[in-house]
Amino acid sequence: MTTHTPRPIPGAVLKELRTLDDAGRPPVPRTDDEGGAPLRCCLRHSEQGERIALLSYAPLRRWAADTGVDPGAYDEQGPVFVHAEECAGPRGDEGLPFTRAHRTLRRYSADGRILGGRLVETPDGFEPALTEAFADPEVALVHVRAVEYGCFLYEVRRER
Repeated sequence: MTTHTPRPIPGAVLKELRTLDDAGRPPVPRTDDEGGAPLRCCLRHSEQGERIALLSYAPLRRWAADTGVDPGAYDEQGPVFVHAEECAGPRGDEGLPFTRAHRTLRRYSADGRILGGRLVETPDGFEPALTEAFADPEVALVHVRAVEYGCFLYEVRRER
């Protein structure tokens, strides 16, 4: 079985976003009084009392800049939670995060165009859905997104 690696927002990008986000705004750190925010820096839920920030992130734009393509009209930005200060990143090989709710897997080609999507409704449906997505040789990466708000959670890239 193929293992699919969830990718957090890279550290260098987080450093930029903690100064000015992709909408050109400085983040506003706050103490998370409740916990449970999906952190895109370390791919886990926040704990009560942690300092977090909600900021705007353009994942396809960032990927496109790294790969030299123009995402065109598919460029979008949206809200993501991150630790307000640098963190250690993901804790280790814990599998795919944020799978205990319905998610959409949005597939993209190497030229940054949407190739389709799929709703995943159960935790055990993620690996098969990713395997199915990458069975299409045109798929270069997949965004995992929250259904309820459409927010970007993380990406999975084609293994080379």
